[in-house]
Amino acid sequence: MAESSIPEDILKIQKKLASFEKGSRNYKKYTKILAKHIKKHNMKKRVSSHIKTIETIEKFTEEKKDEEN
Repeated sequence: MAESSIPEDILKIQKKLASFEKGSRNYKKYTKILAKHIKKHNMKKRVSSHIKTIETIEKFTEEKKDEEN
């Protein structure tokens, strides 16, 4: 089975949210919880992307220095 890019915790919250009536107290509560989890997940992806970019730039600068010497 293909690996999902969406974490399990977010999927569980979405399934639970789907069982509530829209506008109910629990629906609002789980919507807020879901938003927090999604925000945390997106921030982790952004940080890892920035780290990969920095590592790639450092790799290119090292290769360029090696070529000059």
